Amino acid sequence: MISVIMPVLNEAKDLRISLELLHLSNNEELIIVDGGSSDDTMAIAAEFTDKVFQTKTGRASVMNHGAEMAAGELLLFLHADCILPENGFRIIRETLNDSGIAAGGFRLSINDPGLRFRVIETAANLRSRIAELLYGDQGIFVKKETFNKVGGYANIPLMEDIEISGKLKRTGRLALTGPPIKVSPRRWLNEGAIHTTFRDWSIAFSYSFLNIPPDKLIKYYRDVR
Repeated sequence: MISVIMPVLNEAKDLRISLELLHLSNNEELIIVDGGSSDDTMAIAAEFTDKVFQTKTGRASVMNHGAEMAAGELLLFLHADCILPENGFRIIRETLNDSGIAAGGFRLSINDPGLRFRVIETAANLRSRIAELLYGDQGIFVKKETFNKVGGYANIPLMEDIEISGKLKRTGRLALTGPPIKVSPRRWLNEGAIHTTFRDWSIAFSYSFLNIPPDKLIKYYRDVR
C-alpha cells in the first residue's frame, strides 16, 4: 500500500480540487496532517479521508506525524498544490521495486503556460538531477522502512527536503522520474517569478554550501497560499 501524506496549512481555496484529482484506489490511503489552519481546510479534508490529524509543530513534524500514522509500506509526501501524473502510483511502485533506489521524486512541471515557467522548471529539474536532491514539491516517495532508518525529516523550519535527501543518498540512489508532477504557479505569480526563483535558490545554496542554519534563513522565506 502507498500512504499519501499531505501536509496542509490554510489550503481551503485549492484543496478540494487537488484531492478530487488524486484518484485513489484500494491500494492507497490518504493521510492529511494540518499544521494549524484557520480556514476550512480541516472540514474539506474530512470529506475525503477519515485520517485527518492536526499539529502545530512545523512542516517537518507534520510530515513525520503522518508517516507514523501510515499503514502503507511506501510513503508519498504530496504537497496540497501538487497534482500527480495519471500513472503516478504505478511509477512509484516500479521505482521503489529497484533495490538500489532509496527514494524518488517526479520531474517538476509548473501548471502555467507561460514561457518563463518552462525556463524555471527546466532549471529546477536540472538542478535536482545534477545535485541529486529531491525537493518537497516533486512528491518525494520512499519506503517506510528506509524513511524510519534515516530518522525521518529533521525538525527544522525549512530545508527539511534537502536535509533528508542527503541522508537518503547515503543509503542508495535518488530517482527523478516522469511524467512530471504539476505544481501550482501561485508562489511565482504572487511574489514574482524572478524574485521567487532567486530567493529559493539563494536559500538552498546558503544552506547546502555556506552551512547557514535554517532558523537563520527562515526570515527570508514567505510561504504563499
